[in-house]
Amino acid sequence: MLQVSYIRENREHVLDRLAVKNFKQPELVDEVIKLDEQRRQTQNMLDGVSAEANAAAKQIGELMRTGKRTEADAIKANSNTWKEDIKKLGDQLASIEQELQQKLVLLPNLPHTSVPKGITPEENEVVLENGIRPELPATALPHWELASKYNLIDFELGVKITGAGFPVYKGKGAKLQRALIAFFLDEAEKAGYSEVMLPLLVNEASGFGTGQLPDKEGQMYYVGLDNLYLIPTAEVPITNLYRDVILKADELPVKNCGYTPCFRREAGSYGAHVRGLNRLHQFDKVEIVQVVNPETSYEVLEQMSTHVQSLLQKLQLPYRVLRLCGGDMSFGSALTYDMETWSAAQKRWLEVSSVSNFETFQSTRLKLRFRNAEGKTQLAHTLNGSALALPRIVATLLENNQTERGIKIPEVLVPYTKFEWIE
Repeated sequence: MLQVSYIRENREHVLDRLAVKNFKQPELVDEVIKLDEQRRQTQNMLDGVSAEANAAAKQIGELMRTGKRTEADAIKANSNTWKEDIKKLGDQLASIEQELQQKLVLLPNLPHTSVPKGITPEENEVVLENGIRPELPATALPHWELASKYNLIDFELGVKITGAGFPVYKGKGAKLQRALIAFFLDEAEKAGYSEVMLPLLVNEASGFGTGQLPDKEGQMYYVGLDNLYLIPTAEVPITNLYRDVILKADELPVKNCGYTPCFRREAGSYGAHVRGLNRLHQFDKVEIVQVVNPETSYEVLEQMSTHVQSLLQKLQLPYRVLRLCGGDMSFGSALTYDMETWSAAQKRWLEVSSVSNFETFQSTRLKLRFRNAEGKTQLAHTLNGSALALPRIVATLLENNQTERGIKIPEVLVPYTKFEWIE
C-alpha cells in the first residue's frame, strides 16, 4: 500500500508511474490527497477542541480548590458543548479515515524506474536467454501424451475426484514431483534460506498484508464457513510471519523458503494453452522470501534471480529472463523478473518463476519494520520468488528429454529420484 505522505508530496511522480502500470483510475490520487487534507483539518479541529476542554477541566479543578464554585460552574456549563463537538469531530474523523483507507487500497504499487512501458506480455523486455533449444523429431509428444504413455499423471482421474485442473501423479510421476521439491529446498538451504512448514489456509488479515485482498479474492478459493482462504502461494503465509513485527537491523536480511501446494481458481482460463500441466488449480511450489534493508533490496532481487536461474541451469533447461512491462506486472510489485523455459514439443515459452521486489508496499500493510542504526523504526522491503513452481518444469523436463528409449532424468535429480530413466 502506498503511503499518503508520499502521494501528497510526489503527486506528479505518482501519476507518471501509475500511467506506466496502465492504471485506469488516476483520479483516485487526487481523491486520496483531498481526503488526507480533510483528515488533517478534522484532526486539528479535534485536537483544538480537546485541548480547550482539557484546559477548562484543569481550570475548573483549580477554581474548586480555591472555593470559587460559582466561576467553576459557569465554565462547567460549556462542558456538554465540548463533549458534543469532540464526539462529532471524532465520528467525522473516523468516517474520513475509513474512506481514505478504502481509496488507498485501490492504488497499486508504483513500478520501478527501470520498468518498461507496455500493456501486454508481448511488450515485456527480454533480459537474457540461456541454453540451446532442443530440436525434437516430428514424432515428439507433448507432455500430456507422455504422461499418459508412461503412466505418470492421470488428468481424468483428477477430474473424477475433484474436477479439471487437479491432476493425480502416479508412480515415477509422483517420485519426480517429490524429487524436484527436495532438490529445490536443498538448493535454497545452500543459498542461506531457512525452511518453514506453513498453514495452507490464511485469514483476511494475511491476505490483505501481502496484497491478495482486496485485489485477487476472485482468484482464491474461499472457505466461507470459517472465513479463510486457501493460499495461492507460500508467499502469503511466509511473509505474514513478520506481520506487526519490528526486527533488529542485524537480523536483516531475513531469508525463508517453504514448500506448499498452491490453489488458484484461474477463473476465465480456457483453450489449448492451458492443456495438461500448463495451468492448474492445484500445484506444488517452493517459494523463497526475503525481508531486507531498503538500501539493498534491488541487489537482493538480482541475487534471487540468479538463484532461480541456477536451478534451471542445473536442470539443463533452456530459459530466458523477462523484465515485465508495467501493464503485465502484479498489483503489488515494483519490479518483476519472469523466468520462462522453452517447451520443445509445444514450441513455446512457459513461465516457471516470477521474482519480485515489493519495496514497502507489503510492509506498509503488514506494519513490518526494523530498527535502524539510529534506533528509529522504518519500513523494510519484501521480496519473493518461485524457486520453483513444478508443473511447467515437469512439462518441459518430460518434453525436452524424450528419446526413443524413454525420458532421461537430469543428472542432478538422479540422487533424489533413484532412477535415471522413465521408460
